[in-house]
Order: sequence, then C-alpha cells, then structure tokens
Amino acid sequence: MDIQKDKNLEIFFKDKDYTEIKTINGDVSLREFISGMLSYNPGWLAYLYKIRTVFVKVLGLETSDVPENFIVIHPDEISFNKGENAAFFIVNKALENSYWVCETPEDRHLKAYLGVVREKSGKRNSVFHVFTTIDYLHWTGPVYFNLIRFFHHLVVKEMMKAGVRYLK
Repeated sequence: MDIQKDKNLEIFFKDKDYTEIKTINGDVSLREFISGMLSYNPGWLAYLYKIRTVFVKVLGLETSDVPENFIVIHPDEISFNKGENAAFFIVNKALENSYWVCETPEDRHLKAYLGVVREKSGKRNSVFHVFTTIDYLHWTGPVYFNLIRFFHHLVVKEMMKAGVRYLK
C-alpha cells in the first residue's frame, strides 16, 4: 500500500520538508491502536520532554506545552472530527477504520502531521502505517527538528509498539 498516493492523504505528503513512514503489524482496531499510542507515557518520555524544553528556550521558540501528566485515552474517546483535540494534537482528517491524521497546534517554526493508516492483512491482523510529515516555517524549524530527530524516531517506534499492545 502506497499511502502517499492515496487521494485522501496525498495532501499530507505533497511538498513536505520531511517525510517518514513506519509500519507495524497488530491485531487491534484503528481506535485501539491510536489509544495505545496516545496513552503511552513511560517515565523516560517525560524526561525527554524536559530536555526538549531547554532546546525550545535556547532557540526562542514558542511551542505548545506538553502536559506534565499524560492521561489514558480510551478508544471510544478518540475523536475523528476535524478540529477536535486528541491529547496535545488536533484532528485534521479521519475516516473510521481507515485512517486518522492529526497536526500540531499552530506554531512559528514548523507544522507537523502525524497520521495512522490501517491496512487489513488477513482475517484479524492489520498493518498500521504511521507517518510524520513536516513543513518548516522558519529557519529554526529544521534546526529544532534535527536536534530532536533521534528521539523522535525512538518515541514514534515505542508509541507504535504500545499501540499494538493495547489491552482490551
């Protein structure tokens, strides 16, 4: 499945400054996968966000605050409505059982999108394609992202693992 060419999603890939797509198999629904991803909150992740605060201040960025205490978001609480909040993201476009795309709140240095696309694979299994795309809005955008890029890969990978481990 080439999600970049999907007519519903191609807008999130066109002319982006950064694009990545990761995949993982799982026996969970799209809502359960997103719930597991957004509810993932190990102690080391909170520590990384504290380090991130230093980078933000050094670069003079105004970014939205990440909550001190993450909450568990249940599958039935995942919004599929454009403009509604999902943790510290905002839903941009979604289709039940197919895809879910959110974005970062308005910012000066970059605009990022996080998307999950569910592809059925067999009777019960699914392949989840998780993408991140970024538009740099200011010279500080690529500087900031390159400082956190390694951690971004680590966090997304672990969030995806949490997504497929969702416990019913």
